[in-house]
Amino acid sequence: MYRQEKLLLVNGDSAQREVLTRYLRTKTDYDVIEATDARDALRSLKQQDISCVVSDVTVQGLDGWRLARMVRSGVFNCPEDIPFIIVTSIWCKRIAETTAREFDIDYLLPFSDHQSLAEKITAAKHREQISRKPRLLVIEDAAQTAALISRVLRSRFDVELLADGDAGLREWRRGDYDLVLLDVMLPGISGPEIMQQMLLEKPDQTVVLMTAHGSMELAEEMMMKGAADFISKPFSTEQLRRVCEIAARRKDFIISNEQFADAILTVQRNEHALASQAREHRVILDNLATAVLELDSHGCVVFANETWSQLTGMSFQQSLGKELLDFVYPDSNSSVNVIKRALKNLRSGQGFSLHIEFKLRDRFNHGSWVEARLNTIRRGSSQMAITVAIDDISARKRAEQRLEHLAIHDSLTGLYNRHYFDTELMQVAALARRSKINHALLYINLDHFKAINDTLGHHRGDFVLKEASERLHRMLRDSDRLCRIGGDEFAVLLSNTELDQAREIAGGLCEMMASEQFIFGGQVLKVSCSIGISLIDGRGSKPQDYLQQADIALYVAKRRGRNRVHVYTEEDEASGDVRSSMLWLHAVQRAIEQDNLVLHFQPVYSAPFDQVAYYEALVRLVIDDEIIYPGQFIPALERFEDMGLLDLHVVAKSIYTLSITPNLKKVSINLSAHAFQNERLVPFVQEKLKEYAVDPNRIIFELTENASLSNLTATQGMVEALSAMGCGFSIDDFGTGFSTFAYLKNLPAETVKIDGSFIKELKHSSIDLALVKSIRDVAHALGKHTVAEFVEDAETLKILCDIGVDFAQGYYLGRPQPIEALGLESSVAAEAG
Repeated sequence: MYRQEKLLLVNGDSAQREVLTRYLRTKTDYDVIEATDARDALRSLKQQDISCVVSDVTVQGLDGWRLARMVRSGVFNCPEDIPFIIVTSIWCKRIAETTAREFDIDYLLPFSDHQSLAEKITAAKHREQISRKPRLLVIEDAAQTAALISRVLRSRFDVELLADGDAGLREWRRGDYDLVLLDVMLPGISGPEIMQQMLLEKPDQTVVLMTAHGSMELAEEMMMKGAADFISKPFSTEQLRRVCEIAARRKDFIISNEQFADAILTVQRNEHALASQAREHRVILDNLATAVLELDSHGCVVFANETWSQLTGMSFQQSLGKELLDFVYPDSNSSVNVIKRALKNLRSGQGFSLHIEFKLRDRFNHGSWVEARLNTIRRGSSQMAITVAIDDISARKRAEQRLEHLAIHDSLTGLYNRHYFDTELMQVAALARRSKINHALLYINLDHFKAINDTLGHHRGDFVLKEASERLHRMLRDSDRLCRIGGDEFAVLLSNTELDQAREIAGGLCEMMASEQFIFGGQVLKVSCSIGISLIDGRGSKPQDYLQQADIALYVAKRRGRNRVHVYTEEDEASGDVRSSMLWLHAVQRAIEQDNLVLHFQPVYSAPFDQVAYYEALVRLVIDDEIIYPGQFIPALERFEDMGLLDLHVVAKSIYTLSITPNLKKVSINLSAHAFQNERLVPFVQEKLKEYAVDPNRIIFELTENASLSNLTATQGMVEALSAMGCGFSIDDFGTGFSTFAYLKNLPAETVKIDGSFIKELKHSSIDLALVKSIRDVAHALGKHTVAEFVEDAETLKILCDIGVDFAQGYYLGRPQPIEALGLESSVAAEAG
């Protein structure tokens, strides 16, 4: 059955509505639904399946513009892309074009042209979606800047990029561009010369100039020559959008004002038409978010829209006849001068468009930052007026100030932050290199701060940080710059300071921190600090060298008991040790990132020592194709308590090796003492077992005896969690700790690995033999197996067999080798073959 489409006609004028209804029912196939006000229109859009809307601008309760935006937002029962046409009594061609584009209206027609409605509705239904984006030509030779402009503006404009002035001018002549964004400095022909040629050929072309050497004098010169606006480099994305958005609308404003003026002159003969047109345009202007003024040739207000009243708290009548300068905030003397000069230039004909920012005064004598765009309007040969479009930018100014502060300050303490410190350190280092004047860097760390944070909570930790910041700041000179560069780490840049003076200042800071109390909620806390000093003498190859030197000195100060100062020198042995350890630490970190850590596997044989029971995974570092053994780099990781990353990497690599080598039945993996403090370990193991589909029974974790005993509760918890997955455990280096046998029964491990120091001299030492037997007997009594390491010859192996040790490993039985040398074919190799 044929279903007639419905057209909603929204018009409060009964005479116009009758004419339009009769026309639409005669000339179209629509079922016309009439609405006399916004309430009727909204009800119909919610309840009925509307296929087209024809509306007046003035609708009781809701104007046509906002009704169009609601339809386009998709909140009603109808599709958001249905034809939407506005028919209005009062007509201005440019306003029609602009508003249609801005409010996504298909057509805006004068009532006198309503006979073309049917044709427009058909065109709106069948036309393809054509981009309404304004066309923007960018002439910029800096590729990076051009790319930024394209990225920021392509959602608003159809952007064309050219890097050469001559090519840009040729392209401009070929196309019709709404806006030209033009660099001042270009190879060959300059930006101002290009602009002059463009305005000579097309006087109404809107051009915005970009310059890296912005000044008010340059801005005035460019504006006088016809530029619509200018923007200084480097610019923010928000600034770029704002300037281009305003410039793109400039032509609309100018032409609309001219058409508006012409229309007024035309309808002056008819008082009723003049009043209707004024009301119509007043509706448009009052719905703008921008305050609009018209000034006479003396700079006095002759017109203001509703937004101006909302901005200043003054009605149009209160503003009428007053000079624009009367609304400038009193403390803005520079703004007063700028506005005076701008009005003078406009009146004298030295320019027709200016853009300024100033502080506007409201009726309560409060100031708010605004952005104003001033344009001249010529009426006839002698009459001249000035239009002013004003936007409130107070929120933007406040945001800019907040962002500027946040960019260089720490949010908790209010001190300068790491970004500021890095910049200042760079400048101080450069100054030292040029002037040969020494400066100093203090690297400060609060002692045992982590314990306060972990045991008393972060709120007390934050209190300590803020109090410590204030106390440190009070002790320093005005020229010193105190920065918070980490959690409990601070840095001080001491200008024009020699090493002895820096040491004295640092000593005073240490004494002050140690002697004062921190009182929080009745609780007294004592906090000290350690300080490392480096001299900024211009000899560092890069600024961060000085920070690294101070960091090394700080580490030495902490190792020597904390609450003390240490100065970095090249000759200092302690600093040299720490520097060497840091190099190893960074080498391991890079090796992990680049996957330059490899595993070698040493066999562990089961009694009677004729077959491999499992393999132990041993980590090696590869640097420049050279194998580095753990004894060279593990101490550095332990010194800086950074074993956690290596633990996780070895675990992941071992599980992956098991997944691709099915014949590798079981592997033991060593865990460091730091593993007990790493909450990520257990979920990480679980994740990798699942990722690589490896049976947990193929894994034995080895924990050193001393590490186990140092935190027995943590050891038990970790072992229980991993045991629940199915993993096995072995106690490594057994026999080196204290109260060994007393604790053995509390260690939940299936295997005990007897320390190699007892095995090496087993055939020559009756004491070692007795100890090994005792360990074996106690372990067996507790239901645990024993492993002997460092088995170097057949005689030692026979003794172990006679004693009844269950497993053995050592060079005699097999050296550690890469997985490829074990003769165990991997699934990866098999697939490759």
